[in-house]
Amino acid sequence: MRPFSLDGRIALVTGASRGLGAAMAVGLAEAGADVVVHGNSRSPDETCRAVEAAGRRAFPVTADLGDPAASRDLVDRAVAAAGRLDVLVNNAGIIRRGPTQEFSDEDWQAVLEVDLNSVFRLSRAMGRHLLSAGRPGKIVNVASLLSFQGGINVAAYAAAKGGVAQLTKALANEWAAKRINVNAIAPGYIRTDNTAALQADTERYQQILGRIPAGRWGDPEDLKGAAVFLSSSASDFVHGHVLVVDGGWMGR
Repeated sequence: MRPFSLDGRIALVTGASRGLGAAMAVGLAEAGADVVVHGNSRSPDETCRAVEAAGRRAFPVTADLGDPAASRDLVDRAVAAAGRLDVLVNNAGIIRRGPTQEFSDEDWQAVLEVDLNSVFRLSRAMGRHLLSAGRPGKIVNVASLLSFQGGINVAAYAAAKGGVAQLTKALANEWAAKRINVNAIAPGYIRTDNTAALQADTERYQQILGRIPAGRWGDPEDLKGAAVFLSSSASDFVHGHVLVVDGGWMGR
């Protein structure tokens, strides 16, 4: 038995056209999984090619997770494409920055819809799929350091990611005895589109870098190992955990 092997498993990774989602999708493929690769507003074809280059099957799907109907239907679409699902990685997310006194209702709702509401709907659908089939499975949510901290000018994002951490624990409590593991990864400061504004602010970039014990910002590939662990049988007795991957930031 190889506890970290994903041979024969099928995963859906949301927000996988680039960044963290693309890296995790490829990491799961390298561990043996076939991958349903979701893109929100951008084609996931590049990630699909990388999955296929790892020797696995890729199934591209697109859906705007800002639309409640899209998040309700995505698991069914993935099952129709691939035959079944064993792993769901809820990675898709957006961020909108601004002082709270100037933050609009529209921006608040947009962030909560993608970053929290779609995670709930997709997890609910995945739970139904696994429970109806009587099979074990894995749900891996993507939380954030802002599941623990408040951040600056990101009230909606912090609220959503705090919710993701609590939803992870709540679903784990319900489904652990059904052999469905629900856990989360909380990335630190990673070089992605979502952190482009911070990377462009020289002063803030250096402040952040100075607090990271590892001495560098993270790269999307740094999440591959955590994603494989939480998607594999190596984590069968891990439930409701939020795994921080942050270069040591939270321990400082």
